[in-house]
Amino acid sequence: MKAGEIHQAMAMLAVAVKQWQTPAVTIVSQRGGDPFKVLISCILSLRTQDKTTAAASARLFALADRPAAMVTLSPETIELAIYPVGFYCTKAAQIREICRQLMENYAGRVPDEIDELLKFKGVGRKTANLVVTLGYGKPGICVDTHVHRICNRWGYVLTKTPEQTETALRAKLPKQYWLAINDYLVTLGQNQCTPISPKCSSCMLYQLCDRVGVTKSR
Repeated sequence: MKAGEIHQAMAMLAVAVKQWQTPAVTIVSQRGGDPFKVLISCILSLRTQDKTTAAASARLFALADRPAAMVTLSPETIELAIYPVGFYCTKAAQIREICRQLMENYAGRVPDEIDELLKFKGVGRKTANLVVTLGYGKPGICVDTHVHRICNRWGYVLTKTPEQTETALRAKLPKQYWLAINDYLVTLGQNQCTPISPKCSSCMLYQLCDRVGVTKSR
């Protein structure tokens, strides 16, 4: 994909993604744009399918939707609420500890800076960027496995890690697409441009994509 073709690609994706389910964390952010709920939903979403994340988030927030309420719950109560998300025991402990730190060090408010968010155990750059972009509407590029894979598959960047992809996109991707690219490519990656045997023959971006590293497709 040539640099100038990104405008055409993003315009096509804006239409195409409407046929598919919106990512779970995005749905949470659209219900009031609460940075705390975005943060917790992001943690729950790691190694977990969207359907499971959405249900677990709803159960947990029905019990506690603020750090002050969350710290009053026992680890076992949180575990029961979020099961069967991946690593639910570990995540329950992380969520409770993050809430404790939010109360002690941030007056219960989720930070809106990536460097501050990265201080919390269990929060990586993907989660930090999602909180900043979806929770606060600030400029940022969230790069998860889908964004990393697809941008390289397109030939738009040539990187080895999601962190390198974020840096490359910050230098190359027009800012008007920073907030949208994660939603678009997560949705595309879950439904069309899958990790194994992507559906290239029916992809709206077929003529723009270099299909780097694709050896088998449908």
